[in-house]
Amino acid sequence: MVTIPLSNLAIAFIPVFVVLIIIWRWNIGLKSSLYAIFRMIIQLLLIGYVLTYIFETNSNYVVIAVLSIMLLSASWISLRTTSLPRKILFINAVSAMVIGGVTVLIIMTQAVLMIDPWYSPSYLIPLAGMIFANCMNGISLAAERLESELSQGKSFKEAKVIALKTSLIPITNMLLAVGLVSLPGMMTGQILSGVSPMIAVRYQIMVMCMFFGSTGISVTMFLQSVRGQFK
Repeated sequence: MVTIPLSNLAIAFIPVFVVLIIIWRWNIGLKSSLYAIFRMIIQLLLIGYVLTYIFETNSNYVVIAVLSIMLLSASWISLRTTSLPRKILFINAVSAMVIGGVTVLIIMTQAVLMIDPWYSPSYLIPLAGMIFANCMNGISLAAERLESELSQGKSFKEAKVIALKTSLIPITNMLLAVGLVSLPGMMTGQILSGVSPMIAVRYQIMVMCMFFGSTGISVTMFLQSVRGQFK
């Protein structure tokens, strides 16, 4: 892997500045974009130090604590698209991610990869991050669409089906485009690090199954559980 010097990394921000200028000229929320970029940098720098510590300690208790924080954070963020107070739907989102996300994570790490030890942080944390992020996006899309469809007079049953279909659009597009339009991050990273493309393909197939399964199950469980809150 090529180590990126900080001077070279700064060049990556050129297209970011171009978009920021457009946002400023069009007056569509420069402060929120700047905040998001700044937060991204700080969070990634912090997680770099945190992961270094976690990998060195190699403790199952630390790994479980990190996964719990990731799960709770993803559940909270996923509800930002609904007008209902987040605390009303928070337990629903957490439960949905546990059933869909954690279950799929266990299957992939313990049955497919068979990692040893079972809590190996270098596998468990990155895979959990990808799973929870996709579940988060799926629930966020579903919650927004469910509320929108209900406000238009649709029955809950009709709105639920539309919400699930909407939430699966991004991952379905990924399934259709992978290998044809794009080489996903994990596969690209492995190839750049010298792994055989055929081995990288196996990992990527696992990841795509992981995304589709965890998102679909989590969103379905969320939609099934929130009927009482959306009246």
